[in-house]
Amino acid sequence: MLSILIPTYNYNTYPLVLELKIQADLLAIQYEILVQDDASALFKNENLKIKNIENCFYAYNIENLGRGNTINLLNSKAKFEYVLIMEADSFPESKNYLKKIIDKISPQTQMIFGGVIYSETKPVLNSVLRWKYGKSREAIPLKKRLEHPYQFVFTWNLLMKKEILLQNKFPTTIKEYGYEDVAFIIKLKHNKIKTQHIDNPLIHLNQEKSHVFIKKTEKAVSTLQQLIQLKELSYKDTSLGKIAVIIQYLKLTPFIAFIFKKTRNRLTSNLTSNNPSLFLFDFYKLGYFCLLKNS
Repeated sequence: MLSILIPTYNYNTYPLVLELKIQADLLAIQYEILVQDDASALFKNENLKIKNIENCFYAYNIENLGRGNTINLLNSKAKFEYVLIMEADSFPESKNYLKKIIDKISPQTQMIFGGVIYSETKPVLNSVLRWKYGKSREAIPLKKRLEHPYQFVFTWNLLMKKEILLQNKFPTTIKEYGYEDVAFIIKLKHNKIKTQHIDNPLIHLNQEKSHVFIKKTEKAVSTLQQLIQLKELSYKDTSLGKIAVIIQYLKLTPFIAFIFKKTRNRLTSNLTSNNPSLFLFDFYKLGYFCLLKNS
């Protein structure tokens, strides 16, 4: 019936696995929960306990494969028709989370996305940026998701047929963080995989420090450039790419890179503050993109 796939990295995934097992057992369905650790340095002992839970499996990558390749690996191990891709730092909002998904599966089901929410409680000072970004750009209401079914779908809290994922793998050349999920969704759209949206969110528990999120964003922008070079994505596939190509057409790339270098410290000060500006965050990404392009 259902294989639950959880890639994890430096996160205690044990509580999530326990909750999913409780919900699955109540449904009396055939299931398995597969956790693949992408060469973490932290929480090894906590995650090893997953091996002792019935129908749950834990494996460890000797080297870092990246999230997309880890999901591909998990899917190759899955034994059931449907796979549910989770995020390790998430948790079901509802005690009927799995039931709501199972109830929506029909012979026509190809892919179901349940949505994402964030806590209403503002995190501590040095972790506000990731929370503010998530609430604004990821916690999208069902009505809006239905209007733009491929624009507002993420590669977690995502149920799909195992065979579809086998035929539409995450980019295998990318091991760094960022945008491999966009390339994956674009591929599904191109291949006309039908996306069904429901209101069944996972709470994203991410409380990443703002300076860490900025560094990960820099990696993501670099990954985007690689995906464009490899033709896994085009400039028009992302809002950042669309703006960057206009900047290039106007021959302003060196100018934006120069402005970014001059203002980088001030931008970082704002983004690590208690009230970060998402407009400045978008400029930071564009500036970093131009900096990489100009070099």
